[in-house]
Amino acid sequence: MASADTGIVFVIDDDAAVRASIAGLLKTVGLSSTSFGTAQEFLLSDRPDGPSCLVLDVRLPGINGLEFQRELAEAGLRIPIIFITGHGDIPMSVKAMKSGAVEFLTKPFDDQELLDAIHQALDRDKERRRQQGELVGLRTLYKALTSREREVMDLVVSGMLNKQIAFELGTSEITIKIHRGHVMRKMQADSLAELVRMATKIGLPQGKNKK
Repeated sequence: MASADTGIVFVIDDDAAVRASIAGLLKTVGLSSTSFGTAQEFLLSDRPDGPSCLVLDVRLPGINGLEFQRELAEAGLRIPIIFITGHGDIPMSVKAMKSGAVEFLTKPFDDQELLDAIHQALDRDKERRRQQGELVGLRTLYKALTSREREVMDLVVSGMLNKQIAFELGTSEITIKIHRGHVMRKMQADSLAELVRMATKIGLPQGKNKK
């Protein structure tokens, strides 16, 4: 099983010897792996939810590696991919890299090249998951604000001053200051700059014209 520290490597290659070789290599450096002969087997498997990457052969029975990369992207399954192939060419590698592949290795490849690519891919997935977790947390905090606090936050991050917000919402400046304080506390923001950064991450509109 994958751990939070190391993650898991999925290997898809129709050559059993290649699968066994990669699995053995990964084991020597303490990495967990699960192997599949086809892309369909991977999709039907019960995969753990944690940092992961995919070592994917280009030529596979059924759907090929490049088509599978496209299908994963269309399905919203964001897993870093390292392509391996015995029949690669430059156009193929360019297409794979432009579509987000971490690396494109031609067999026979150096073990360290593969390990370096795998560590890079796992680090990329860990960072994506960290950012995703942060985003979920920020959206939860934002949803916990009252409707008026959300209005105030939206206007604060758009660049409006307290007195402008008070005029916009038809209330007093002191009331806006109180709401603003509540927003800062509930969003766990230490500064206006941090609040703006949070708003950017959760997709609030900014840069409105001041009134």
